[in-house]
Amino acid sequence: MREAIVIREIRFSASRSGGPGGQHANKVSTKVIARFDLFASAGLREDEKLLISEKIGPRLSEDGILQLSCDSTRSQHQNKVIATERMISLLEGALHRPRKRIPTRVSKSARMRRMQKNKQHAQKKALRRKPDLD
Repeated sequence: MREAIVIREIRFSASRSGGPGGQHANKVSTKVIARFDLFASAGLREDEKLLISEKIGPRLSEDGILQLSCDSTRSQHQNKVIATERMISLLEGALHRPRKRIPTRVSKSARMRRMQKNKQHAQKKALRRKPDLD
């Protein structure tokens, strides 16, 4: 993924935000809606586009557009920054392939230490028992 190209391809629109702010919130468009056209992107390879569409398929519209909104601050600029960061982290998260786990074995010395410790514990318990006088 070429992040700089992807960031340039994100389109923004603004609308009035709900929540606190009183008179200011009623007349200023601070809510930001970020849209990214996944399949028309030049910043992603075809295999990356397919992987992203598989991972975040339900979040895509029928046209293949990923849409995020942000109205967490009163500043339109700050909301744009937050929406862009969320968009990039969502795309990077969808592209992340987890490493395959390589199964390992417990070493022989670790097994021997555990057995030795169990024997010591059993011996300690045995010494606490009452002696058998028969």
